[in-house]
Amino acid sequence: MEKWIKVDFHCHTIYSNDSLNSIDQLVRNARLRGLDKLVITDHNSIRGAQEAKNADPDLIIVGEEIKTTGGEILAAYVTEEVPRGLHPLDAVDRLKKQGAFISLSHPFDKNNRTPWPEDMLTEILPFVDAIEIFNARNMDPKANDKAACFAQLHHLPGTVGSDAHIPYEIGCARLVLPPFNTAEELRQVINDGKPQGKLSPYWVHFGSALARLNKLYKPIH
Repeated sequence: MEKWIKVDFHCHTIYSNDSLNSIDQLVRNARLRGLDKLVITDHNSIRGAQEAKNADPDLIIVGEEIKTTGGEILAAYVTEEVPRGLHPLDAVDRLKKQGAFISLSHPFDKNNRTPWPEDMLTEILPFVDAIEIFNARNMDPKANDKAACFAQLHHLPGTVGSDAHIPYEIGCARLVLPPFNTAEELRQVINDGKPQGKLSPYWVHFGSALARLNKLYKPIH
């Protein structure tokens, strides 16, 4: 039997305006914390993920967190950046054309984020591969449980992520599952995934505030 692997499906680099994770820090910390795969999902950008993929091809999966008119989509194996502001179905269509694996970010967290409207969530469900059932940054204590119950009710598997914006968070939540190397292989094994990890402390959100402030004066080009 092949060794199962540890995967963090949600992580940000300095190319997200609210993250302090440099590419070098991110790759180094992921390896130190025993991750086998890390999906980099910067906000509406794949630039940081591509740089990290060049630095450690075996570790990094290029992803993107896409802000739509309904909520945020969490995609893995992205080859072409999807712009923000699209209707969810339009964003999903672009992702499907490139074969990406599609999950939905923190669908029920109402604290400091906009949850998915129920009608749009129902409309998009037939076209996604998974639901994010545990996000370590969720500030609503019931949001992860609600997402897990919702995924089970609709017979969808779950993804798990740290949603790391500072180095401390990388790998604090992950999914353990059989090995995979492509989006299609991920679809075949995702149902076997076993969540690990815990919620991040509240103070990590101050790191995001600091990142936004820094980038007002030193924007990333």
